[in-house]
Amino acid sequence: MSHKSIQEVRDWFFQDLKEVKNHEEILKFKGKFLGKSGEITKLLSAIKTIPLEERSDYGKEVNLLKNETLEELKKKQELLEQEGGQALETDLTLPGVGIRRGTLHPITLVIRQVSAIFERLGFSVESGPEIETDFYNFEALNIPQHHPARDSQDTFFIDDNRVLRTQTSGIQIRTMENRKPPIRIIAPGKVFRVDHDVTHSPVFHQIEGLMVDTDINFKHLKFVLRTMIQELFGESREVRFRPSYFPFTEPSAEMDVSCFACAGKGCRLCSQTGWIEILGCGMVDPNVFEAVGIDHGVYTGWAFGIGVERIAMLQYGITDIRLFYENDVRFLNQFPS
Repeated sequence: MSHKSIQEVRDWFFQDLKEVKNHEEILKFKGKFLGKSGEITKLLSAIKTIPLEERSDYGKEVNLLKNETLEELKKKQELLEQEGGQALETDLTLPGVGIRRGTLHPITLVIRQVSAIFERLGFSVESGPEIETDFYNFEALNIPQHHPARDSQDTFFIDDNRVLRTQTSGIQIRTMENRKPPIRIIAPGKVFRVDHDVTHSPVFHQIEGLMVDTDINFKHLKFVLRTMIQELFGESREVRFRPSYFPFTEPSAEMDVSCFACAGKGCRLCSQTGWIEILGCGMVDPNVFEAVGIDHGVYTGWAFGIGVERIAMLQYGITDIRLFYENDVRFLNQFPS
């Protein structure tokens, strides 16, 4: 075999190397030139046919070619790895690679929905600390020392004077301390209680609302809450108010909404009553106004509190509150942002 044959194999190698586009092809290509029956291997085997006086130079040239091809194959391998094993020449007719988008958590979706409703009604959205003092979490809300809410079975105590807030009502107190009426706010946020089962979580979310002005009465409260429910669940949804008791409102009421599953006829979801309890509300107790320095002889107000998880469970038909906190992407991807 002549020296020209070595050059021919070299030209052949570099010409075909340009066509290699993935790892599978590079393995076949390596075998074609360096395998047992490869072209460079054939050159090495042909050394015995070379005249004795030319063998040394012939052998050097073939070895140089072999080393050069190994180096070029290594570079090609690295380039393919950088390209992620994809074709070096992009086919512009192929569909693009989709980017997986995240979605908002259902709790976030509900908070944004409710906030938008109240902002349209002229309310502002306020926030406050998750660690509250005894005054803001209990005393200013007319909750006496013997009230069950102070029991360690219900409240996470940090020390004798600080707790993880059990409701966002402390935001209402802070707002009334620092702002003169008229006041229209909602206070969404995370709250904490010692409770854990399929319908209760030690960490959950509330949205509380407060309105303080002259001549505010229960009719205003009923109108605003009915508006919120119909905006969330549809205009056909009915509501009713039942007398109840809360230490920070007087009079107080529980508000029910007509059952989503049976349209008020009675079913397992609503315990055959046709109604589902959804929130507590009432007129602000005069003792609360006194604690924040508002003249209850001039001003009246109402407040309410609703669980965000409660709304989400009713909206999306979720039966276990723990699903909200398990971070299962299969569950979370069901809620379009």
